[in-house]
Amino acid sequence: MLKKGEILRLKQIDHVMSEINILSEIDHPFLVLLFSFMALGQTFRNKPGQYLFISPLRIYQWRRTVHVYENRREIYCRDRKVIFLRIRCRFYSGQVILMFESLHLKDIVYRDLKPENLLLTSNGYLKLVDFGFAKQCKTRTYTLCGTPEYLAPEILLNKGHGKPVDWWCLGIMIYEMLAGQAPFTDEDPMQVYQKILKGKVKFPRTFDK
Repeated sequence: MLKKGEILRLKQIDHVMSEINILSEIDHPFLVLLFSFMALGQTFRNKPGQYLFISPLRIYQWRRTVHVYENRREIYCRDRKVIFLRIRCRFYSGQVILMFESLHLKDIVYRDLKPENLLLTSNGYLKLVDFGFAKQCKTRTYTLCGTPEYLAPEILLNKGHGKPVDWWCLGIMIYEMLAGQAPFTDEDPMQVYQKILKGKVKFPRTFDK
């Protein structure tokens, strides 16, 4: 649910339309699917036309949608110190690989993989959400975007990046699932960037080869 006034103020019209266009192209069981987007008012107890709604299910299923999403949670439940069993890590990582395979076949780079964007459905499988940073890109793009701990070196170096940055993010997430924290961390984002560019990774003893 987006405020149309804020979209105009921040000059995000093209950005929002790009996200909607990408959502309308994807079709995969592990990706959130777009069924409709609309500007509605009284139906949602808001002033007419004040909000833009991007809905994962058709409007007549709205009550059911709310119920379904209340039963979903991100895989870390906002506790980033959780350490996953190897078999569980493989299970989730395999699903992310299939997500990226589907997106990359359509030349879509996701660019924002992180635990908060992976929702766990009631059947135990994942749904990838939030395509705000996703972009259709056949060669390279130069926008600096993403979560600091998950940024690939080529994004920081501003030399152009493409699909490989998604695989870098998957590597970071696998490390975080097994270690309980990302490989490059610091309270200061600039220090995080320096560590990423140095590329020195310390693997805990609990990691197998």
